[in-house]
Amino acid sequence: MGKITIAIDGYSSTGKSTIAKELAKVLNYIYVDTGAMYRAITLFALENKCIENANIDHNKLIDLLPEAKLKFQFNRELGYSEMFLNGKNVEREIRGMPISKEVSKISVIPEVREKLVSMQRKMGKKKGIVMDGRDIGTVVFPDAEFKIFMTASPDIRASRRYKELISRGEKVTYEEVLKNVRERDYIDSNRLSSPLLKANDAIEFDNSDMGLKEQFERIHYYALQVIEKQKKNA
Repeated sequence: MGKITIAIDGYSSTGKSTIAKELAKVLNYIYVDTGAMYRAITLFALENKCIENANIDHNKLIDLLPEAKLKFQFNRELGYSEMFLNGKNVEREIRGMPISKEVSKISVIPEVREKLVSMQRKMGKKKGIVMDGRDIGTVVFPDAEFKIFMTASPDIRASRRYKELISRGEKVTYEEVLKNVRERDYIDSNRLSSPLLKANDAIEFDNSDMGLKEQFERIHYYALQVIEKQKKNA
């Protein structure tokens, strides 16, 4: 009783997944990282040579899409689900710069979005779910009871992403990461299919000057208010 759908959208590297993961854990909701799904399809495209020299063979990828089997599998030690592609744990592979450089190009392909949006809607049928991505509140769950749109300056986001990549042992420069952040912003905001937009009823949340603790406390407070209201109306 009273469970809701929580949609967290926003720009890349705003910490959507971190907040969504923690929120789902505290509320005992299911967490779905839709970005991991698009990243897994990007890895699938690279492995099947649908992307070569930054060029995408759209027809080849579309033909092969039915072969891409995605599954979230819960990791008890970590406390959250990891992405599996055709039976293989690809969580680490999909978080690197090679995937980040191509994922926005793959996510604009209508057939890819159609496949993944259909999967996402099935996951959220029973509510009690926290889902983050680019079009959750506008396309996947336009009727979600609680919507957040996260943003931060490109410099701040690039700095966060750079530190994350370096901590994992990747060899990247800050300039390279900043360029990638700006390119992804442009592609995500200007694509024809489900562009990145703030839903009219979403709360805009700029976390440029906030630490994770403050972010989580504020968003958790908002979520509890909506859940309480839902209980009263049930």
